[in-house]
Amino acid sequence: MSVGRQRANNRIRVYRRTTVSLAATTSVSFLETVTPQYVMRSRMLRVIAILLLTTAPALAWEARSGRICELVHDGENASVRLTYDPAIPEYSIAITLSRAWRQGSIFAMRFEGPRGNTITTDRHVISGDGATVSVNDTGFGNVLNGLEFNHTARALLGDQAVAVSLAGAAPAVREFRACAEGLNV
Repeated sequence: MSVGRQRANNRIRVYRRTTVSLAATTSVSFLETVTPQYVMRSRMLRVIAILLLTTAPALAWEARSGRICELVHDGENASVRLTYDPAIPEYSIAITLSRAWRQGSIFAMRFEGPRGNTITTDRHVISGDGATVSVNDTGFGNVLNGLEFNHTARALLGDQAVAVSLAGAAPAVREFRACAEGLNV
């Protein structure tokens, strides 16, 4: 494809030469008129698409396999990271906010949906900067079921409640489970 310009009546017209292959040895070339407005509009749409793809937060759930298994999610309200380390063997969940968690004696995860459940513990730890609350345990079956079979998880600490969407979490949770089971063999 080649592009040429022609000035006529103080207006610029852009011509695009398009070559179409009709068979292995035959091709046809033709000129089509492309207005400057069309060129500008297509460039703007490309810029907008690039900006949206590079600046939008990643809202998907992702399972990662390796020496430890990971399930990660960077959501609008919080980042969630579950890990399973077979060397210990222990599961952990860490929920990070852009602001600090307030202290509370009980941490809870409330799963809302068809298989709703609330899990509580007093064995949570808040990071030094206060942004992350984490819990470690040898079994996470209820947490994984809550993530896989419901639509929302709410992390509750003191008077704070942070909602995390579970849209699209189920396939990643299944991959995480398969990873953890594979590392236990």
